[in-house]
Amino acid sequence: MTNASQTESRRSLSDPGCTTIREVLARVGDKWSVLVITLLGERTMRFSELQRSIEGISQRMLTLTVRQLERDGLVERVVFPVVPPRVEYSLTALGTTLLDPLVALARWADVHRADINAARGEYEARPESSPTPWLVSVELPESAYGTAAAEHTLNGSQ
Repeated sequence: MTNASQTESRRSLSDPGCTTIREVLARVGDKWSVLVITLLGERTMRFSELQRSIEGISQRMLTLTVRQLERDGLVERVVFPVVPPRVEYSLTALGTTLLDPLVALARWADVHRADINAARGEYEARPESSPTPWLVSVELPESAYGTAAAEHTLNGSQ
């Protein structure tokens, strides 16, 4: 591979395309946005309906989620001038275009759930696997401190 082709294939997190992709994935990849989008894909809903439909979401988290989705142009918020105020949420045309990819991803995950679980099990069974791969285990040489000193240090004793 030439130097020019290596340079062309590099990606920077600051590239406009990468930035946009990261932002979109952060939005639709969070725990609550997918649920809100799929529920609003079925029909327009009031805030309280959304909250009752999503087990475990707090009022604050739902508020933050729908605000971000509205900011990104995926959800429309309509306030009706009545007392008490009535607010309804629905998907925008842009938000509706996100339904098919989300459903396809959910379908893929469901079809491949057993494969993913098997791969995880195989990975976890490997002796070198670590839930924190960035941490490297360090073995102290016995000759430097002696076995008793090494065990004493590793156990946190002084």
